Amino acid sequence: MNKLKIILAGLCISCLLLSCDKPETRATIKYHEPLENPDQGPPAGNPDGTYPVPEAAAAEDVSQPDQVIGNGTPESCTCEAVVEAVARGGKIVFDCGPDPISIIMDEPAKVYNDVSPEIVIDGGGLITLSGNGRSRILYMNTCDQDLHWTTSHCQDQDHPRLTVQNLIFADGNSTAEHEYDGGGAIWVRGGRFKVVNCRFFNNVCADVGPDVGGGAIRVFSQYQNLPVYVTNSTFGGREGYGNRGSNGGALSSIGVSWSLYNCLLSYNEAAGYGGNPSEKGTPGGGSGGAVYNDGNTMTLSLYGCRMEQNRVNAYGSAIFFVTNDHSGNIIIDQSVIQHNIGGSWYPVYPQISMHSDTRIDVSNSTIE
Repeated sequence: MNKLKIILAGLCISCLLLSCDKPETRATIKYHEPLENPDQGPPAGNPDGTYPVPEAAAAEDVSQPDQVIGNGTPESCTCEAVVEAVARGGKIVFDCGPDPISIIMDEPAKVYNDVSPEIVIDGGGLITLSGNGRSRILYMNTCDQDLHWTTSHCQDQDHPRLTVQNLIFADGNSTAEHEYDGGGAIWVRGGRFKVVNCRFFNNVCADVGPDVGGGAIRVFSQYQNLPVYVTNSTFGGREGYGNRGSNGGALSSIGVSWSLYNCLLSYNEAAGYGGNPSEKGTPGGGSGGAVYNDGNTMTLSLYGCRMEQNRVNAYGSAIFFVTNDHSGNIIIDQSVIQHNIGGSWYPVYPQISMHSDTRIDVSNSTIE
């Protein structure tokens, strides 16, 4: 009997060892349920936003595309086709039939730095790119050697210039990413990046950590510190459609400026707790229900935007904006920021966490 117990114990230990391969990785991957019909979510943009959009922030012309994904049928529009098209670059459109479809992205499409200075991905208002609750959707990084370095100053080069427009990004999940974490739907570094007429629903990234975030988008190092343009786009927009991350439920960046035109950011969540630096005994995070900006010398500009019903555990239920050298500024014009939930440290305006000496110019707007 004693020998049998020893044998059984040994077998149990062996089973446990076999079933616990890479326990750290398994523990940090948190898949989530995808939406059933993301195309039925809220429309793109703030319905009350009428702010004039500059040409640089407008949609790109794709009337003469370089690549067409699909041959007119939904079955021809696959993850593999999207990955291959993005890797080749240029202006990309879809021909997947007359009805809205979702393309399940089992892996992120990756922008290669040496194939085309301009990459435009245009869904024509019919295409959802879905991470299916398991994968990030799109990745660009001028400093990733696997994507081919093209300059000796990868953090400050003028290309690739990536535009995504007339698309839905849904159910992206980057919790399995560790080296380039954050950015549940899209992760970008370097070159230029622009978003036009897009919708971001139910995307997630790591839900704790002091300086990780961007449930929908995470951005670093734009060329010559020029802003990321986001125009007529929706992040969340309705209960059950919001994006979630440790910081910056919708958008997160370090040292990056943003200019948002006529956008809606609502029902997003900064789910971490403990702030940055993290309080003793906490994992950190929980700042910026909609937007998390950290770094130096940057500007956050909101024109004709609406932020509401975003939620935090630490700071900035709508916006967290901290420049370490106190050199940045915020511009809010013809916008509404209201009914965001939680947080503290609001020295000037409610729902906005910032240094009290940060310049903030507010005009024709409601913040309450």
